[in-house]
Amino acid sequence: MGSGERYRSGSELPLTGNLDECREEMTELFGETKDLRMEDLQIGQKQAMLLYLLTITDAQLLTERVLQPIGRLPVEQSVASVDEFEQLCAKMLGGSAHVILHTNQDAVQKILEGFSVIVMEGVSAAVAIFTEGGGKRGIQEPTTQTIVKGPKDGFVEDLRTNLSLLRKRIRNHKLRIETFTIGTDTGTNVCLIYMKGIANEGIVEEARKRLQDIRTNAVFETGNIEEFIADKTITPFPTVYSTERPDAVSAHLVSGKAAIVVDGTPFVITLPTVFNDFMIAPEDYYQSFMMGSFLRLIRYLSFMFALMLPSLYVSVITYHHELIPTPLLISVISQREGVPFPAVVEAFLMEVTFEILREAGVRMPRAVGGTISIVGGLVIGQAAVEAGIISNTMVIVVALTAISSFVAPYYIFSISSRLLRFGLIVLGGVFGLYGVFLGLMVMVGHLCGLRSFGVPYLAPIAPFIMKDQKDIFIRLPVWASKLRPQMLKPDSAVKQQESESPSPPPVYPSERRGKRKSKGDQP
Repeated sequence: MGSGERYRSGSELPLTGNLDECREEMTELFGETKDLRMEDLQIGQKQAMLLYLLTITDAQLLTERVLQPIGRLPVEQSVASVDEFEQLCAKMLGGSAHVILHTNQDAVQKILEGFSVIVMEGVSAAVAIFTEGGGKRGIQEPTTQTIVKGPKDGFVEDLRTNLSLLRKRIRNHKLRIETFTIGTDTGTNVCLIYMKGIANEGIVEEARKRLQDIRTNAVFETGNIEEFIADKTITPFPTVYSTERPDAVSAHLVSGKAAIVVDGTPFVITLPTVFNDFMIAPEDYYQSFMMGSFLRLIRYLSFMFALMLPSLYVSVITYHHELIPTPLLISVISQREGVPFPAVVEAFLMEVTFEILREAGVRMPRAVGGTISIVGGLVIGQAAVEAGIISNTMVIVVALTAISSFVAPYYIFSISSRLLRFGLIVLGGVFGLYGVFLGLMVMVGHLCGLRSFGVPYLAPIAPFIMKDQKDIFIRLPVWASKLRPQMLKPDSAVKQQESESPSPPPVYPSERRGKRKSKGDQP
């Protein structure tokens, strides 16, 4: 069996200290790849070899952390054992991130992670120095979750940068980061993050187990991880929370949730997830609680509009004319005069057309995508009305539905309402309002049966948890929220013990001094 086959089979071959064998081993494993560098070095009296991948190595770090320290070593420096080698590395590379390696497999893995590896003749060990570089996108404002007031930084595709954004916000020694390597072909680094002593240990252990049980060849995005760790339920609703915002993930961590960060994507997922999470925006906590509560109620109302408005219009205009005031009914019927399709077909045509325009706007170049979707909607809608294919009222209904679907703070959640909308339109066209409400009952029953890592999806509404109602439909002031969400069963339930609203003193200090002076002036 060749050395390459032994490496792929998982056996760990120990380093022998023979540079020729090491060169042959690496050549067999990496093949004829042009970015692998194997350079000869002289470290004191010993021959050595430097291995790194040119495409993911920073040349400046390589010079500062490897070549310059080696150049400062005395010529008479000699190393005869692994212990002496470790002492030399500690002296030579002090202050640099380095790891002592003992197997070829460890050396290959570190090279693939962007480390530079030094192998010395006659020493059965190697040292890996962190010199990762390559192209990285700078920290920018999130593109899918924009806000007016609040932090403007967002996650990027670099794992270490994303972890630093979280560490910057949570400067607490209880923050734990566990690393997993997932993907037999990609070897993607995945981190599980939680707050020790706050997050429920059962939830953390379940997340850890599901990550360890993943068997796949490649991981490129958190969406690949979501399908492996989400509860096995066929549902249009997302059971994990995905975001680009470090402040949102930090808030979830200190509340008792866990987060999963995948190298190579700007999206981070948190768990467990409940329905209410998708109605809360980080900006709710950056402005007054009254405005935050108002906007949250608007989001719930918009979700109902996006889900039910077309089906309600179809059912009422088809079966329940008595629910419409007579003047309005006359106006609607007159607009539909000459329309060749029933209301349900009309609604389907408009909804499918808008979905096509929405997808075209997303896939088109950014400079013209928004223009194409807006102009296309206006032109097609106006032309369809003038041609007598659809009515003006249907255009209004579809437009209001589309606008309402954009109110959701998280794009992934609006997909569920878009899918369910078509089913409700069919039920409304066939059974009227009875069908619409029957569909809603089935949807609510389905939501009640969903779980996310053991937490009911509709918690704290079903089951009803009174202590968690301060931050559901409305948001009370921050000082009134003294407990973490009880639905998560955190190890530390108390968030802030003695937080009270500040009240103005009955008499300000300047007024007190004035009163004392006036009393002293009296005879």
